[in-house]
Amino acid sequence: MKLKSLIFAALLAGSYQAMAQEISLIPQPKEMQETTGKEFVFKSKMKVAADAYPGDSIEWVFENFEKEIAPATGIQFKNSKPKKADIRLVLNKELGNEAYKLNITDRNITIEAARPAGFHYALTTLKQLMPGEVFSTTAVTDITEWSVPQVSIEDEPEFGWRGFMLDEGRHFFGKEAVKRVIDMMALYKMNRFHWHLTEDQGWRIEIKKYPKLTEVGAWRNSMGLGWGDHKPDGQHYGGFYTQDDIREIVKYAQDRFIEIVPEVDIPGHSQAAVASYPELLACDLENKHEVWLWQGVSTDVINVAKPEAVQFAKDIIDEISDLFPFGYIHLGGDECPTTKWEQNDACKKLLAEIGSKNFRDLQIHFYKQLQDHIAGKESSKQKRLIFWNEVLHGNTAPLGTDITIMAWVGANAAAKDAAQRGMETILSPQIPYYINRKQSNLPTEPMSQGNGSETVEAVYAYQPMNGVPENLQPKYKGVQANFWTEWVCEADTLEYLMLPRLAAVAEAGWTPQAKRDYTSFENRLQSQQKVYNLKDWCYGKHVFKKK
Repeated sequence: MKLKSLIFAALLAGSYQAMAQEISLIPQPKEMQETTGKEFVFKSKMKVAADAYPGDSIEWVFENFEKEIAPATGIQFKNSKPKKADIRLVLNKELGNEAYKLNITDRNITIEAARPAGFHYALTTLKQLMPGEVFSTTAVTDITEWSVPQVSIEDEPEFGWRGFMLDEGRHFFGKEAVKRVIDMMALYKMNRFHWHLTEDQGWRIEIKKYPKLTEVGAWRNSMGLGWGDHKPDGQHYGGFYTQDDIREIVKYAQDRFIEIVPEVDIPGHSQAAVASYPELLACDLENKHEVWLWQGVSTDVINVAKPEAVQFAKDIIDEISDLFPFGYIHLGGDECPTTKWEQNDACKKLLAEIGSKNFRDLQIHFYKQLQDHIAGKESSKQKRLIFWNEVLHGNTAPLGTDITIMAWVGANAAAKDAAQRGMETILSPQIPYYINRKQSNLPTEPMSQGNGSETVEAVYAYQPMNGVPENLQPKYKGVQANFWTEWVCEADTLEYLMLPRLAAVAEAGWTPQAKRDYTSFENRLQSQQKVYNLKDWCYGKHVFKKK
């Protein structure tokens, strides 16, 4: 009997291990307990009960889940009393804003959360627990039984900011491509889409008061950008989003619990704007100004000493604030040459007036005027400002500490500097979180920056907030991957370079560092290939093991 018991225990352990391997959640939950036994089986018609919530937001979240799985499964849900429900959504106000509890037995599913976001993330997890075919957009006929394993999960994100930035100033991808990016983010519980909409090489958002920004600034005479031996190609190229397009995409993101952070990069990286309105913005009106055809950093920056330029920036902020309801706006601040300011009499005079000899402080003075303008708005339209970490090179005292620093160059040191000054910070290290860079050294890699060293493993290996003193940690809002498009002009290349590295960044933003392990992640990642194929997303196939 003893031998039989040992054999039975070994078989049971083997069964448990097989089941554990089948649970391939990304990002990895904070706490998860798996139970052996019968799985929960979805019937063709199910009963669901949701607690009351202002605006019926919980029911709305579940309806979205139902719409997502219906094409593949055909499962239908109807409202029921809690005692008779197969799935129960229970309000638990003791949980955090994005936290949830998910308990699955062979008889029912119970989800607890305090806010709609928590229910959304729980249902995102539930969808990942289902067979991968659930991501199909058409009916799946070869699965006769949709089921999920018995499991108990208590989960909440490590960071409140789990972001991805897309640069469309240099290349324009269009609404459908952006929605696909948002879908990728939603799959991995990311919640901040940083939309880089203006650049030297293009202005991508309609501004009613300044129509030339899109009539002139959205177009250039080259699709590819010049760099070294790569010369501008002379092709008429460009595009922009109307304000109706923006509203549509904002809603699409919000339906997936993703907030959009618009970036208007001023006063540097603004040659497209200067080319559109040189009479308002140029430091050297006597020279020709055109939308830039090259990579790199243009010296054609906005003349911050001109009152017309300051008013222009205020007007831009006014229109953008109405389009994007989230409480943040990014004003850039990186790579802003002061060369033309140093040669401009009005700029030199203004520098003396503010009592500085550092031309970088003209940029801070410009931002202070915009900050004061925003502060004068009604509370519902006020925004917190985000800047790249180069603004720390100037005297930031006039801006106070109510700004957020996005740390990219020397990210760890810059983030610590910002936190020590009392500012919030977001970790976005150029290496390895710039996932526009090549993700392998294979000859099949598309043309882009880097040598292929920013692999999935390298991206995963970065440890946010590693070694940061405990007293500074509350200033760290989270993590963000960035995608710059100097070399990337096609949406399929964008997707290829994003995936699966986006999943690695997402896990860094959600999962506690102590729970993160690359071997585990790589094993769990294998299930994502089916999802990517069903979604028709491009991705790095070399990461996946041959079956």
